Amino acid sequence: QFCFDWTMTYLLPLPDWFAVAVIKSVEELSVPEKYKSTHKIRPNCSFPVPQDKEEKCRLVLIYVLKGLKAVDSSIKKESDLPAADPSTPIPLKYEASGSSAVEKEIALLLDRGQSAPTRSGMMPGSWQHQLKLQLFLKASKAYYVLAEAASNLQKYGRGLRYIKLALQCHDAYCAISSGLHPHVLLFHSQCLSLCGDVQLMLAQNASNRAAYLEEYSYQTRDDQELLHSLHRESSCQAFNMATDLATDPEYQLFVSSKCYEAAHDLLTSEPLRDLGVEKLAQVLKRLGNIRNEMGVFYMNQAAALQTEKDGVRKAVCVTEQELWKKSFSCFEKGMQNFEAISDSVNKALLLCNIGRLMRICAQAHCAMATGENRGEFSPEEALYYNKAVDYYQKAMQCLGSRECHAAVWDSVNWELSTTYFTLATLLQDYAPLSRKAQEQIEREVTEAMVKSLRYCDLQTESARQPLYQYRAATIHHRLASMYHSCYRNQVGDESVRKQHRSLAELHYSKAVRLFVSLSDAPCELLRTLLERVAFAEFTMTGQSSSAVKLKTLTGALDIMGETHHAFMLIHKDLQEPDGSSEGLDSSTSGFNMQEVLKLIGVFEASFSFLLLQLVKLITTSKRKTSSNKEEEQVKVYKHVYSRLLRADKSVPLIQRVVLYLELLDQLTHQHEKGPSV
Repeated sequence: QFCFDWTMTYLLPLPDWFAVAVIKSVEELSVPEKYKSTHKIRPNCSFPVPQDKEEKCRLVLIYVLKGLKAVDSSIKKESDLPAADPSTPIPLKYEASGSSAVEKEIALLLDRGQSAPTRSGMMPGSWQHQLKLQLFLKASKAYYVLAEAASNLQKYGRGLRYIKLALQCHDAYCAISSGLHPHVLLFHSQCLSLCGDVQLMLAQNASNRAAYLEEYSYQTRDDQELLHSLHRESSCQAFNMATDLATDPEYQLFVSSKCYEAAHDLLTSEPLRDLGVEKLAQVLKRLGNIRNEMGVFYMNQAAALQTEKDGVRKAVCVTEQELWKKSFSCFEKGMQNFEAISDSVNKALLLCNIGRLMRICAQAHCAMATGENRGEFSPEEALYYNKAVDYYQKAMQCLGSRECHAAVWDSVNWELSTTYFTLATLLQDYAPLSRKAQEQIEREVTEAMVKSLRYCDLQTESARQPLYQYRAATIHHRLASMYHSCYRNQVGDESVRKQHRSLAELHYSKAVRLFVSLSDAPCELLRTLLERVAFAEFTMTGQSSSAVKLKTLTGALDIMGETHHAFMLIHKDLQEPDGSSEGLDSSTSGFNMQEVLKLIGVFEASFSFLLLQLVKLITTSKRKTSSNKEEEQVKVYKHVYSRLLRADKSVPLIQRVVLYLELLDQLTHQHEKGPSV
């Protein structure tokens, strides 16, 4: 907050209640008894000073206006006097003692002649000139405090109006001043900085523009009269660009940045090099912030343009490239500002934003195939995703450790994991088989997935922990699916097939464990389990021994039993809307209805197949004797298989889910099953 020196060099007209000493001549100063008071002094000898800061400023402005009116009036009277004839010598009312005194007087007259009068006709150096300088400066300071108070109250339209008046007062001050004192320059930099703050807030709150315009347009009579006095000395147009209320957020951000740049230039100028050290750090921080805001603005514009053209774009347009360049340039300049004040946290945030910009560039370079289907993962996409990784890693290095700033660290950590995950997913789903061998793609997918997994913080308790768990589960599921596919398609090297089988089983088990820990991923859990069952079924087809096949099928049925938890979650979700499946739709449920129906179709087919194969394998076994336990199992399998085949598929979904839970309960021991529905 700016501290004011309220001391006035010159006296203003005093109120009637103030004590005035009547002194007839200078000689009477030596006779104290002749001092007389024509007015009574207040008993408590105090001024009626208001306590409210804003009220004080308005009171100051009232007295400033009175002072300016008095000065303007005196300038008018003096300007009415006849001008001196330059050819007529000025009579001196004192005796000159020697040539030296004459020379001094001539020099004084020459100096006066070189000083041009101001716009109002006021002579520089006159008492009016000195008093106006003080009054303009005090008015500017008062308006600055009012602008700051309005901004703190989020009255940004009013704040811009007051800072405009403050800068107009300063403009008038500059118009009549032969030189600016360093403290005046320092105050001017504060005005520009506050103007930058207000313009930034106006850009960020565009929805309230109508209210801000009303605040900005309002003017009091005193403000109008004060402006009239200012215009006697200056056009007050110097800061119009900075103080206009624009309708374009981009322009407001631009104006804000220019205000900060001007404040920075003042603080780094020779007169303020030592005086404004503390203020310089604040302005550099503001410069870094506004450049980040502008970078984000251009980046969001590029992302919006990409969304509008999604599905029809085949190449990156020039407009997108220009927006990327503008955004990157702003981020880069902002980083330089934060580097200058050793602000590693904000520098890390800007690096994080550049990482996001690189990901937007990568998305824009995806190759389009025929129709609306995208093509293979392109080299340009890989390039920009790897650049994004580099910037996120620089941000991590900038922070040093999580203890430095936990929130920023967690955010960068998440973005880094996301980038690796996206890269691996696109590489897996849209494999560039025209450029790379299948084995190389699998290696690159595995490498990127493992790196993404490395940045999944499963230990630290935070609001983001469920997201990390979900991503880790998804990564394990994707790796398991990839090794599953490799195992099915691998021909020849049995050791490689065995390795793929082992890795698939490992990642399936980890994925299931993580999905079970989540309460809102029943579809993902059910899909993973069904894939794992399918993997066991495929493994069985390559086995020749009945005993080995029986063991594999029994293991697959145990995995099928784990779907009980997934169906419990689905049953719970089906009950939530209004207690019936008819009230459920994809917009109100926690899962996709179409996906649930698709998975249930796979579940029924796989469940039926397992039961049928087990019954066949056990009943056709060549063993001479069979235990009672096996006979009991066959009965249960037949009973479950029969109920599954006779199930009415036209009943509400929730009733079908209840049936599945009952059938799964019959296949599970009491100590392994959860509560029945």
